[in-house]
Amino acid sequence: MRIAEPAALRPGDDDGERATFLELFFDLVYVFTLTRISARAFEDLALEGGQTYWSAVTGSGKTLLLLLALWMLWQGTAWTTSRYDPYHLWLQVIVITALVSAMVMGVAVPRAFSESGLAFAVAYVVAHVARSTILLLVLRRLQYRRLKLRMLITYCVAGALWLAGALLPTDPRVVLWSVALLVEYLGNRFGWPVPGLGRSTISRWDIHGKHLAERYQQIYLVAIGETILVAGLTFTGSPGGWPSIVAFAAALATSVLLWRIYVQRAGQILGEAVTGAEHPATVGRSAADTHLVMIVGVVATAIGYELAIEHPVGHNELPWLAMVLGGPALFLAGRARFEYEVFGRVSPSRLVAIAALLLPVPLLARVAPLVGGVWAVVVLAAVAVADVRRAWGRPPEAPATPF
Repeated sequence: MRIAEPAALRPGDDDGERATFLELFFDLVYVFTLTRISARAFEDLALEGGQTYWSAVTGSGKTLLLLLALWMLWQGTAWTTSRYDPYHLWLQVIVITALVSAMVMGVAVPRAFSESGLAFAVAYVVAHVARSTILLLVLRRLQYRRLKLRMLITYCVAGALWLAGALLPTDPRVVLWSVALLVEYLGNRFGWPVPGLGRSTISRWDIHGKHLAERYQQIYLVAIGETILVAGLTFTGSPGGWPSIVAFAAALATSVLLWRIYVQRAGQILGEAVTGAEHPATVGRSAADTHLVMIVGVVATAIGYELAIEHPVGHNELPWLAMVLGGPALFLAGRARFEYEVFGRVSPSRLVAIAALLLPVPLLARVAPLVGGVWAVVVLAAVAVADVRRAWGRPPEAPATPF
C-alpha cells in the first residue's frame, strides 16, 4: 500500500498492467448486480398476470436505465484505477466505496422505481461524488485537480437530479434519472465542460492502456459468467423435460460462442491496440462505448435464454424474440465496432449474421421460443467458424487502430 500522491501510472510499470485483487473483488459484485438486472427484466417480459407488450417494453426500458447507471459506476472506477496508482491508500478507499455502492444498488434494483429508489440513488451519487472529492483533495498536479473539480461539479448537478427523482413517482423519476445519466455521459464525452473552468481534452488524459484494456476484458467475462449463472439457476428450477434441456444446452453453447467471437482476435490484443495508438485515451473511451453495447447484448441474451428455458414450447412472444435474437444481434453490432477500433475494418460475417438473426423474426414469432434460441446458436457458430477460417494458416494479425 502506498501513501504518496497517486500519480498517473507509468507505461512501463509492470505492476500497473494487471488488475489488483481489490479490483477483481469489485467485479465480483457485478456478477450479483447483473443477475438482479436479468431477474428484473425477466419479470417484465414474462407477460403474466395481465401484463401487456407495452408494459414489457416500458419495464425493459427502466431496467436498461438501471444497467446504464451500474455501467457508469463501473467505468468511472476502472478509468480511475487505470489513470492513478491502484495500490495507493486513497485509491483503494475509492474502490471500496464503489464496491459497497454497487452492492447497495444491486440490492435495490428490483424495487428501484418504488420503495428502494432512494437507496439506489444515494449509493450511486455517493460513489461518484466521493471519488471526485477524494482525488481533488489528494492530487497535487493542477491539471488533475482542475479536471476533478469539473467532474465533481458535474456529478453534484446530476446527483441533485438523482436524489430529486428518487422522491418522485415512477414516471417523473424515470425522466429525471434519464436526464441525470445524460448529463454525466455528455460531461464524460466532451471533457467535463463547466462554465468558467473550461473543458479537458481527452487526448491529454494519461492512462495505463494495458490495465484499462484488461479491465474491459474482465467486465466482459463477468457478463458471460452471468449468462451461465442465470441459465444454471433457471434450469434447476424449470419443469424439466427435453425442451428445457435443449434450451439449457443452447444457452451454454451461446455463452461459449460469445466468448470465442470476442477473443478472436480483437479481444486478445486490445491492450496492444490501446497502447500503440497515438492517443490511447481516445481508443479507451471508444472501447468503453463498444463494450457497453456488447455487454447489453450479452445480458439481453441471458434474459432470452432464461425465458426459453422457462417457456421452451408454446407460442413465442415478440418481446422474448427481442432478447433471444436481438441480444446476439446487438452483441455482434458492438463486436463489429470493436473490430474496427482494433483493426480499422469490419468483417462481412458480422453484418451477414446480424441480418440472419433479425430477418427471420416474423417467422420465428410463430414458433416456440426454443427454436429461436437454437437458431441464434447456429448463426453465432457460423460467425465463429468464419473467424477461424480467416485466421487459419496466417500469422497473428497485428492491431491497426484507425485512431
